[in-house]
Amino acid sequence: MGDRIKVGLVGIGNCFSGLIQGIEYYRQNPSQQVIGIIHDKLAGYGIHDIDFVCGFDVGENKVGKTINEAIYEYPNMVNWVPKETMPATGAKVYESPILDGVGIWVENRVKPLKSTKTNEQIAEEVKKVIKETGTEIIVSYLPVGSDKATEFWAQICLDTHTAFVNCIPSFIASNPEWAKKFEEKHIPCIGDDIKGQVGATIVHRTLAKLCNDRGTKIEKTYQINVGGNTDFLNMKEQDRLVSKKISKTESVQSQLDERLADDQIYVGPSDFIPFLGNTKLMFMRIEGRQWANIPYNMEVRLEVDDKANSAGIVIDAVRLAKIALDRGIGGPIKPASAYLMKHPIEQTSDVAAKQACEKFVAGE
Repeated sequence: MGDRIKVGLVGIGNCFSGLIQGIEYYRQNPSQQVIGIIHDKLAGYGIHDIDFVCGFDVGENKVGKTINEAIYEYPNMVNWVPKETMPATGAKVYESPILDGVGIWVENRVKPLKSTKTNEQIAEEVKKVIKETGTEIIVSYLPVGSDKATEFWAQICLDTHTAFVNCIPSFIASNPEWAKKFEEKHIPCIGDDIKGQVGATIVHRTLAKLCNDRGTKIEKTYQINVGGNTDFLNMKEQDRLVSKKISKTESVQSQLDERLADDQIYVGPSDFIPFLGNTKLMFMRIEGRQWANIPYNMEVRLEVDDKANSAGIVIDAVRLAKIALDRGIGGPIKPASAYLMKHPIEQTSDVAAKQACEKFVAGE
């Protein structure tokens, strides 16, 4: 086991800002219990054993800056730790290829760097940075719909023998062809599409499974999500939502003994409301029938900080990827993917997935 975990970040947005600021929050407040993670230590690794050694982005106001500076740049909104108290780091943000990573709705907010380099040139520079910084794990938080950009980073990981944690619904760890590539090179990957600690989909699938396990017949259900950050603005572009809807819908469908017809289930992002900021609102409804064909329904409203909801999951994904690296395990890490991600290569119940994760950590 190594002393430190060296991580590279792709897409220096709100999610990574929340992750990094959260780690610093706990560093500055050592009396506070770390909330939401599997354990304080996973095979000896704690949350303060992670070094963010490089970052990659397309924003002209982030590329060239250090990570501790870039996480506060517009349009990021997370401000849990004052910028002036965030420790300086020598780790910098480097240029990433745009490909399909910037949607039409967010282009004016992100303001991509006007690059003079080809994607091939950027790829070679990225590989050099990964080697020089000793990066072991790449964590991707690209915008939803960045399929080509996600494949670019998956290939970078294959070329540099770097573990890959894919937090968005562009399917790599759950795609048999990509999964085989990671297996053949003995490189771990965890994905796809991160669940929140107590997010919209985890609540929906848990309640759907409860209704299913209690013997009711679910007839129809929906989940509607709205928010005010760049993530929701990006998802106003319907073409970018195809894989997101598949991921969220299959996460719920997987908990039912009998699949719902496509026109009886809706799970997906719905709209952008600017003043909500990083607050995410979820509205969920389940309709069904009980004994003697008597109808029932339930409605849930969930309000969460979208970035706090994901950071505690990423911190576990990184540590689980490192454990896999230490043990020479390649391909999709199935227990971690099933527990932490919406669209793993193998769906299980959350209870079974957590048990499998515990066994994985213990080396069983």
